[in-house]
Amino acid sequence: MAVGAHVNAFSALKYPYDLPILSRPLTLNLYPPSINFSCELIKIRAKSNKKSIKLRRSKQTTVRAAIMLPENAVMSDICATLISGAVAGATLALWEVTAKYGVFDSKLNRKLVHTSIGIVFMLCWPLFSSGYRGALLASLIPGVNIIRMLLIGSGIYKDEATVKSMSRYGDYRELLKGPLYYVLSITFACIVFWRTSPIGIAAISNLCAGDGLADIVGRRLGKHKLPYNKTKSYAGTISMATAGFVASVAYMHYFSLFGFMQQSWDLVLRFLFVSIISSLVESLPISTQLDDNLTVPLASFLVGGLVF
Repeated sequence: MAVGAHVNAFSALKYPYDLPILSRPLTLNLYPPSINFSCELIKIRAKSNKKSIKLRRSKQTTVRAAIMLPENAVMSDICATLISGAVAGATLALWEVTAKYGVFDSKLNRKLVHTSIGIVFMLCWPLFSSGYRGALLASLIPGVNIIRMLLIGSGIYKDEATVKSMSRYGDYRELLKGPLYYVLSITFACIVFWRTSPIGIAAISNLCAGDGLADIVGRRLGKHKLPYNKTKSYAGTISMATAGFVASVAYMHYFSLFGFMQQSWDLVLRFLFVSIISSLVESLPISTQLDDNLTVPLASFLVGGLVF
């Protein structure tokens, strides 16, 4: 009778086999376990485990896609530094050749250097590992150019091709102003806002793509000048905001491919705000007096620190 009462008590349940094994009655031999249910449970768990393993592997593959030697991060960073330095050096050498043979006028050639160097340099960032070592080794590339600007600008070292491709009037002392501020800003963005921060992306994009295109467009289409600065035009200011914004969003998508950041519409709007403020700062007379290679990245750093 005790056994029967025990069975009747559990027979009132509609799902006796859904109970965990340890919670089932001791007289479970009267109700044979559902083998099909157990097998299905194992299959479901196996499938979920396989999916989670695939997701983890895909994330690791995505983040490490550009790292050349994942088993030796130090050697991989050294190789990345050599490759990135070669790419940056080849880009700079190209514009020095065009300046030497007068392919473009000097102002256009200088702005092409201005626009391309930082943008090409950021393309190489995924080659490096995450962390301070990757950031410091990557910063050596613009850091070397800081030394070059100081040596050439002070007259210690002579390099006519560099002076011709980077200066406004062919004076080597100009390299101690705009070109020096340019490489200092990129080096600072690389070290402090390495890869996962939208602040560094916005600063370099507005400095290189934005400011570079502003001058190119402004000289050709800038008939209507700004009322508060007759050296700047509506066309140049609008083109700077547009180019800086487009470059920022493009690099947001680019770095998201490697898992360094997540793309979102909220981030897009913040990039737009930083680009607009940076273009307005560039249009002010103070940018002409100091140097827009200094005021534009400073504005991007400060505004980016507030909105990101």
